[in-house]
Amino acid sequence: MLIFLAVALLLLLPSPWNVVAFLVLLPLWVLELFAWNRTTKRHKKAVGAQTLIGREAVVSEPCRPVGQVRLDGEIWEARCEAGASTGDRVRITGRERLTLIVEPVAS
Repeated sequence: MLIFLAVALLLLLPSPWNVVAFLVLLPLWVLELFAWNRTTKRHKKAVGAQTLIGREAVVSEPCRPVGQVRLDGEIWEARCEAGASTGDRVRITGRERLTLIVEPVAS
């Protein structure tokens, strides 16, 4: 944001103040970039199948013991040792490759 202000002042202010304003704002802009970079590096994105563990899904094909569940509009292969019927809510407890391990949610 400061770089836009520096360029605008460079074009709008009379000489030599335009150069002075540009030279003052340029290091401030670099500091702004470093500060922004530090704050964004602290926030790690949670990605991958590990983020599914602990969430609830709806059974779309009966899991006896292998079936399918729907989660966030996606259909996943699932295994439920206790068994689950279509429409039941299940909690994801783990995964093996791309197969989710689920258990029925107690209502």
